[in-house]
Amino acid sequence: MNAEFMNALEDLEREKGISKEILIDAIETALISAYKRNFGITQNARVTIDQETGEIKVFAEKNVVDDVFDETFEMSLDDARAINPAYEVGDTIEVEVTPSSFGRIAAQTAKQVVVQRIREAERGIIFDQYIEKENEIMTGTVLRQERGCYYLELGRAEGILPMNETIPGERYDINKRMKVYVIEVRKTAKGPQIVTSRSHPGLIKRLFELEVPEISQNVVTIKSIAREAGQRSKIAVYTDDENVDPVGACVGPKGSRIEQVVEELNGERIDVIPWSKDPAEFIANALRPAKVIMVQVNEEEKAAKVIVPDYQLSLAIGKEGQNARLAAKLTGYKIDIKCQSQIVDNLFGPENPEEGGDFDEASLDFEGPDFNE
Repeated sequence: MNAEFMNALEDLEREKGISKEILIDAIETALISAYKRNFGITQNARVTIDQETGEIKVFAEKNVVDDVFDETFEMSLDDARAINPAYEVGDTIEVEVTPSSFGRIAAQTAKQVVVQRIREAERGIIFDQYIEKENEIMTGTVLRQERGCYYLELGRAEGILPMNETIPGERYDINKRMKVYVIEVRKTAKGPQIVTSRSHPGLIKRLFELEVPEISQNVVTIKSIAREAGQRSKIAVYTDDENVDPVGACVGPKGSRIEQVVEELNGERIDVIPWSKDPAEFIANALRPAKVIMVQVNEEEKAAKVIVPDYQLSLAIGKEGQNARLAAKLTGYKIDIKCQSQIVDNLFGPENPEEGGDFDEASLDFEGPDFNE
């Protein structure tokens, strides 16, 4: 501990942004613990560091008494009055008790504190840098697979890609580069932990923002997204500009823009549909590529009944119900799909139109939550 050490603290303040005063306070606190630990002293002690010279002094409290039984904690009245004649029995006096061998211990302790604070400051800087990346996309490189996660290099920090955030069937080979969506940035003892995803709907949103200038410029807005990662997704887009086709802007000339997104997602199918403030129109659009004859909406129950031509029923429902399921997630409505002949049979009966007949309930219900932008 000398003037050069204090100058080094000033350099750290400039380079790392760590306040010199904060470092000195931390060193003083650590030195008190080191003093008590190494010299077996338990009384109240105080350590001061001269900010110019680096000189360290240890002060301890002693009680003024007539007869001294323990010099560690007590001082005679005569000795106290030699310092200041005003002292009386029962007073508390603070005296310097710096051990001659304390310099080496102090230097080691100060070094440990400084190194620890530098690490904490660097972690804090990295955390502040990456906390701004939440809900954004980053490009990462796969480092390893460990404990149910893939670990990614994300610049100055390491990210994790949990298995439940991967795309089913996608390969994550070592050194593979790919774009990931940042779900959360956590502060841990080892530094920031960045949790990422390849299956989150937000990844599609951010990829379209990169590829479609109209979205990044807020001319076209993505209203909602429904995704079954690795298979198929639907996005609803809207614009106030009558001169802009929101679907065409997202697809791009000859499909060039959407192809870039699809390629990044390894061939995942993406349907871009126009959003509408009219729920019936929006639901009909959401069921594309199927054609819809009629939509009946119950806004209070967030439910809709949809009628499609007989030959469009399987297309509206989709393989294993996927098209209808995604449409329900996209719109936030429970959707009941019926074909045209079912409605006719229900009204007039399958054999005698005059008498009517029982309706065979062959429709399917799908529901799902809205995508939260």
